[in-house]
Amino acid sequence: MITFLDYYQNRVELSFEDHPFSIQPLHVWVIAVYEGKWLLTHHKQRGYEFPGGKVEPGETAEQAAYREVMEETGGRIERLQYIGQYRVEGRGDTIIKNIYFAEIESLVPHLAVDETDGAYLLDEIPPRLDTNRQYSFMMKDRVLPETLRVLAERRLV
Repeated sequence: MITFLDYYQNRVELSFEDHPFSIQPLHVWVIAVYEGKWLLTHHKQRGYEFPGGKVEPGETAEQAAYREVMEETGGRIERLQYIGQYRVEGRGDTIIKNIYFAEIESLVPHLAVDETDGAYLLDEIPPRLDTNRQYSFMMKDRVLPETLRVLAERRLV
């Protein structure tokens, strides 16, 4: 387990074990790859980030991952794999998110929605995201680099 403070100084616990905090988390985050490129979305307020969001009533976390990727990027997931989970102890409440890795089979035309402007493909994740204002706060703490390390160790990327 890795513990640290996030961008907003909230305590975060990150684990790459099987659902250490909740069997039914209410949030998902999907590290996605399409044709050898990272698939992000552009959130209109937060900036560039990997797709994700809330699990809707009656939906599993896996179903939410498929839906969020489609809604935010137009990406159709070919393969989805659970990677880990993290818990953020915020000032108001606690948020638990599953982290998934997705291989995208295709991108369908995506119209901008209320929150996002659709797909954004990157050859490489830029260094020093913590100071890059184009990227969301969700890309600025240790969750992303630790997840990328695990993906490399597991030879998924």
